[in-house]
Parts: sequence; structure tokens; C-alpha cells
Amino acid sequence: MSDRFTITLPVAEYAPAHFRLAVDGKVATVTLDRPERKNPLTFESYAELRDLFHALRHEEAVKAVVVTGAGGNFCSGGDVFEIIQPLLERDMAGLLDFTRMTGDLVKAMRACPQPIVAAVDGVCAGAGAIVAMASDLRIGTQDAKVAFLFNRVGLAGCDMGACAILPRIVGQGRASELLYTGRAMTGEEAERWGFFNRLAAPDAVLDEARALAGDLADGPTFANAMTKRMLHMEWDMGVDQAIEAEALAQSVCMQTEDYRRAFDAFAAKRRPAFEGN
Repeated sequence: MSDRFTITLPVAEYAPAHFRLAVDGKVATVTLDRPERKNPLTFESYAELRDLFHALRHEEAVKAVVVTGAGGNFCSGGDVFEIIQPLLERDMAGLLDFTRMTGDLVKAMRACPQPIVAAVDGVCAGAGAIVAMASDLRIGTQDAKVAFLFNRVGLAGCDMGACAILPRIVGQGRASELLYTGRAMTGEEAERWGFFNRLAAPDAVLDEARALAGDLADGPTFANAMTKRMLHMEWDMGVDQAIEAEALAQSVCMQTEDYRRAFDAFAAKRRPAFEGN
């Protein structure tokens, strides 16, 4: 389970064994594809997703990523019989090996430079809610049901970074409620609380996520990657330290060709065509 898969670069040529992957131009779409079970994760799909996002750190052609689920649901979390039941037979070392591996998926999602847009419909529970949480942006539907239901199976809410990341999205009090009770947020509630950036119709949510990812992929992608990195790094900084870090980051971005392209376009009264360098 802990062994790394070999991810072929370029990513467009990689054929995953445990989910679908499609690359259209500069946007990669990852589709969790076990619709008959509401797209649960297995040991193997956790690891392969981790390795894909790790590989994306070195992928230059893909500039944005969409994550979604097949058949009207996002992801129902860890498969009861393929993950939860086998874990009952593991010793402490084996359990820690698993929990560190699942956490490595979130680390890989946060470390890859591409913005990740989650398109969420239907069930989005457990580890599925974590995958949506670990994305940079989330478009949901009225029918979405987002639940961090770890306490429902006798576990703590502190799973895969939830206690660190979720309060920064919805606030400490709301995150506490969700993690203590395991109850589901409705789509409207998730938007109102800031978990979803916006809502879309179920038949349009994937298209809207891809359109948003496409806009990001056509933007100044070096600068977008810097924004993502600084959003992550500044969690552990004081204000003065963050201001200095941003001064350094912005001075780097000011040396890019995209910065000059933006000025030239403004001077010529036309829209800039960014190239990500």
C-alpha cells in the first residue's frame, strides 16, 4: 500500500487503474468512477491519487485540475468492506501506515502547483469530503450533502488535516459542529458557510468547474502557483512574517514574462495572453 506507483509523464499519457483521468488542453479532470457504490475510495485508489498529485508537481503541460465523481455523487469515503473492515485486523504500525498514506494524499494536493477545482454533487462524505476540502475551489449543487462523518464510525474528526483546514474555510465554530456531530451540510448551507464557492445545477456543475479551471489555466499560472504556495505557507506565519514573505514572492513574480505581457497589453489596450513564465 505504501509503495509508490510509477506515474508516466506527461500526465496526459498516464492511464490510471483506479479512477478516470482526462486531459483537455491545459486542464486535467480526475473522475472517481465507482458509481454503483457512490465512488468510494480503496487502499489502491488512495495511493494512486496521492501519486498522481505528487507527479503533477513536475508536470508543465497541465495548469489546472478538476476533481469530480461519476453517477451523480462525488465520493462516499473509504469503502466499508475494502478499507474499514480490513483495518480492524491491523496492528498499530499497520494502522499508522494507512493513516499517514491517506494524509499524504492531502499533502500532495496542497503541494501541487496547479489550482484544484472540485465539482461536487450528491454524496460527499468522509474521505470524499476531505478531498473536496483539500481542493482550492469547490462548486457544488443544491443536492450535495457534505459530511465529515468520522465520529459516526467511532473516530475523531481530526482526519487527513480536517482540524487544520476546515476551520480556515468555514470558521472554528462551524467546523467544530461538523466534526463533532458528523452531520451533513446541505448544498445551500455549504455555500452560505463558504465551503462551496458557488452552486450550479447538477447537469452543469462539471462544466462550470471545467470552465473555472480553464480560466485559471489561461491565466498567469506561475503567479497562480505562487498564490497557492503562499496561501499554504502563511498558515504558520505571523502578519509581519507573512508580509515579508509576500514581498519576496511578489518580487519574483515581477521578474516573469507574464508581468511584462500584462503591462504591454494594458498599454496597448488589449487583453493579456499569459504563458505561465
